[in-house]
Amino acid sequence: MTSILVVDDSSTDRRLVCGLLKANTQWIVSEASSGSEALQTIALNPVDVVLTDLAMPDISGLELVTTLRRDCPRLPVVIMTGVGTDEIAVTALKLGASSYVPKCRLAQDLTDAIQGVLDAVRDDTTRERLSQRIVHHKIEFCIENDPELIASLVQYLQEETARSGICEAADRIRVGVALQEAMTNACYHGNLEVSSSLREIDHRQFYELARSRMSISPYQERRIHVAAEFSPEAACFVIRDEGPGFDPGTIPDPTVPENLEKPCGRGLLLIQMFMDEVEYSKRGNQVVLKKYRREHLGNS
Repeated sequence: MTSILVVDDSSTDRRLVCGLLKANTQWIVSEASSGSEALQTIALNPVDVVLTDLAMPDISGLELVTTLRRDCPRLPVVIMTGVGTDEIAVTALKLGASSYVPKCRLAQDLTDAIQGVLDAVRDDTTRERLSQRIVHHKIEFCIENDPELIASLVQYLQEETARSGICEAADRIRVGVALQEAMTNACYHGNLEVSSSLREIDHRQFYELARSRMSISPYQERRIHVAAEFSPEAACFVIRDEGPGFDPGTIPDPTVPENLEKPCGRGLLLIQMFMDEVEYSKRGNQVVLKKYRREHLGNS
């Protein structure tokens, strides 16, 4: 069972969020009405994910993210954004939040966002003693448009990132979230050609159309190609789909407030915030993501 702590000073919002989360019978949901209460709860009963509002009176969501990043680096924190909190949300992502969900889209996106973070989280407790350093290692995969395979591949690549020693535990989770978003884009928008605009209009129809295309030509024959290369300085991930591609110049700026609440804007922002370099091919069906070792980044 997965334990999720919801932190919000609004009892109405907590009731709404908890109701959405409790629809998944594998999730145990608890509540805290303030940031200080959340910290006390976590100290007594560790949880798997924290979902917090940003605007709270005693300890803000931003302060909570900073404190948990310092004291519980393996604990992912997902933030809920409301009107007027867009800039703070970007800051929270820079400080260590693992993902975010606009409050206006909780019903459509909340469970997907939480599940995406959970898919990216792995158990580090049995790997603490790993101290191996990879000199150079490259691996390549070719997978079907299968969300379960994507989740498994993301977890595997996180394990390889851990072995390479590129980043700390909290950043490995964020790398996983970025990979999850990039591979999901390759699957749904690239190979299956399901537009993100449909998801903005009808969340259920978006996934129904995607599922139907997984079993018909030409979509079912298309594959996702993933290459990962690890060196002492960086991890480089190349993700390519076999779809028709798009013009990367049309990608909306995800940091613009009006784009933050769009499903496509959310995924692009997470990728850009959690990776050090992001580069799309001219055809638009390939993206290169790079994460540098902190020491290398500081010296460059």
